[in-house]
Amino acid sequence: MGSPQTLDLSDRRILAAWAADCAERVLPLFERHAPEDHRPRDGVGRTRAFARGELDAAEMIRRRFETGRAASAVRDPAARAAAFAAGQASGVAHMGAHALGAAAYAVRAASLEAPGSDAEELAWQIAHVDAQVRGALRRLPLLGADSSGPLGSGLLASGSLAVTIRALQRSVDEAS
Repeated sequence: MGSPQTLDLSDRRILAAWAADCAERVLPLFERHAPEDHRPRDGVGRTRAFARGELDAAEMIRRRFETGRAASAVRDPAARAAAFAAGQASGVAHMGAHALGAAAYAVRAASLEAPGSDAEELAWQIAHVDAQVRGALRRLPLLGADSSGPLGSGLLASGSLAVTIRALQRSVDEAS
């Protein structure tokens, strides 16, 4: 049996579009520091193509690490976080839980660029959770409840990333 963090293909496509939206908002933070490096933007573009059904999951899975590797090309913390947001969005085809990682890294990028902007970025993300995204997010286990994926005990489960993911999961549960 697969991980409950994977979700079915339909849910992963739904979450891929939302994750791409979250990551795309912070891409300029990366591009300002590495204007010739198109990996994050290309990864977000592939994520959108996956969401539309134009790319299959196998192709996305084969290329998911390309996007996040762009983080090693920059030293600026906000730019690195933006690349990680794009990388997490690219991973949604493999495992739906990466959508929450994309959102959390986007909040981190925004906050590193403009301290105190994390609440505004999180509010934008929550405002852009429609009924389909909400349904897919509700099918994910709570952060730390399942160790078989990114919502287990790894990087997303601590610090500011965990705070953001818990806030997103709370907002989804509280929405009617």
